[in-house]
Amino acid sequence: MIGDVRIGGRVLTAPMTGVSDLPFRRAASKLGAVYVATEMVACDMFARGRPDVVRRAAVGEGLPLMVVQLVGREAHWIAKGAALAEAAGADIIDLNMGCPAKEVTGALSGSALMRDLDLAESLIDAAVGVTSRPVTLKMRLGWDDASKNAPELAARAERAGVKAITVHGRTRQQFYKNAADWRAVAEVKAATALPVIVNGDITDVHTARTALAESGADAVMIGRGCYGRPWIAASIEHALASDEQIAEPDMTMRLGIALDHFRDSLKFYGDDHGVRIFRKHLGWYLENAPWPAAAETRREGKSHACRLTEPHEVETFLIDLWQQGASRLYH
Repeated sequence: MIGDVRIGGRVLTAPMTGVSDLPFRRAASKLGAVYVATEMVACDMFARGRPDVVRRAAVGEGLPLMVVQLVGREAHWIAKGAALAEAAGADIIDLNMGCPAKEVTGALSGSALMRDLDLAESLIDAAVGVTSRPVTLKMRLGWDDASKNAPELAARAERAGVKAITVHGRTRQQFYKNAADWRAVAEVKAATALPVIVNGDITDVHTARTALAESGADAVMIGRGCYGRPWIAASIEHALASDEQIAEPDMTMRLGIALDHFRDSLKFYGDDHGVRIFRKHLGWYLENAPWPAAAETRREGKSHACRLTEPHEVETFLIDLWQQGASRLYH
């Protein structure tokens, strides 16, 4: 449970800027993911009604659970963003205090807030004070190795009314370098009675089991491991529950998943923008294709695919490529 919301499993899908738009969230949910968050939403732009930001945050058609992640550093904008998220149908509102991107920390948001816990706490108060929905918090271990203050922020967040904590097992200064430190997340777990979710470098059932064991966390959150694999959260969920290895989709299923995702992107964005938006996902689907191929062949295919501009060209390319892959595997 997160507040009054029952989460149907222990494998959550992270908010990912430029990735977890509505078509991706619908694809993952259809495949069994129990929790898929929106892209990071800037509260001030949301409150001012900027169309692309509103579209990013305020849509959840076809989703069993709507989780909206907000980012900002001013209490009045955070409050307005939280109120708007609830009005848009959010089941859970997540506050971002973990994003390491320079454009975010340069605006003194995201993980930069871990350098000012009084300000961070005031933003939590602002969100909790205006919504009846559970507010959660996503953070890192700290800003750098000299200031790993995630346990203190977690304790403050619990007192302020937050209902769950997600911790990425790196500092902001690490970005995504070196391995995530799941054992350090155990210190956060010890500092709060809230559900704690461990994040960072979780890509399969082995890393999920290890992260849970080392952190003592209640659940895991997958980020980059979902790229080109919208089924992976549900697959890990099943493997954890059954004590089995992950069952990957077969060739035909993967093609169907990619095509359905592409068509939903076209429907959501329109043909021109939908093709452009989908290119990153197309590249990831190709990188995770199950047939063996030389790295150079993969690069050439990805480069060609990302130059396609017409929807029928993309579909034809995918179908032809999958048929070639099946031929390599089975003949």
